[in-house]
Amino acid sequence: MAEQALQRILYVEDEPDIQMVARIALETVGGFQLLVCSSGQEAVAAAPTYAPDLILLDVMMPGLDGPATLAALRALPGFDQTPVVFMTAKVQAGEVARYRQLGALDVIAKPFDPMTLAATVRGIWATRQG
Repeated sequence: MAEQALQRILYVEDEPDIQMVARIALETVGGFQLLVCSSGQEAVAAAPTYAPDLILLDVMMPGLDGPATLAALRALPGFDQTPVVFMTAKVQAGEVARYRQLGALDVIAKPFDPMTLAATVRGIWATRQG
């Protein structure tokens, strides 16, 4: 079976400065199509019409945090298998294990390197089958 190319990313992040850096890293450097949402509620509302290949999800957000947003996204029709990667500064082994138990494919540590973010995301995408 041919590998589906990663093109459309739904990025959920409440901090405007981090959104801007990630947008440049993923769109300009990485060449991805990106929809940026500023809250979990916005992501849950936008996801069905955007139909992302991958969701990048901040953990700590007001309102719906990352884990709650993931649960809400998983409840949407067709989103039970959409790959999700958490982005967080909380990357101790126990925390990373918890995020994976929640269904995250992987975890990207913040602060991230804008010059390597797209390659990191591509690497996670490439290993998701294994």
